[in-house]
Amino acid sequence: MTDIWTGAVVVLGILILLAMIRLVLGPTVPDRVVALDAVNTLTVAAMILLAVIYRQIVFVDVAIVYALLSFVGTLYIAKSVGGELGQ
Repeated sequence: MTDIWTGAVVVLGILILLAMIRLVLGPTVPDRVVALDAVNTLTVAAMILLAVIYRQIVFVDVAIVYALLSFVGTLYIAKSVGGELGQ
């Protein structure tokens, strides 16, 4: 049963790498912001799956904190890109 979850984490890792390629190569800043948010979301999902694999609830706690910080960071970047900061 663990092999299924491990395979899912590997797939998430591949998706994270693909999103990171978009993060580096993205032609516009909004593309890069969306790619960064996708990387953060996939990382949270991988942490939840690792919590299932290792049966450690601490991974869920870390994933929740990471998701919260990621959300706040994305809001800050979106405001910065939108030109609402510094006025």
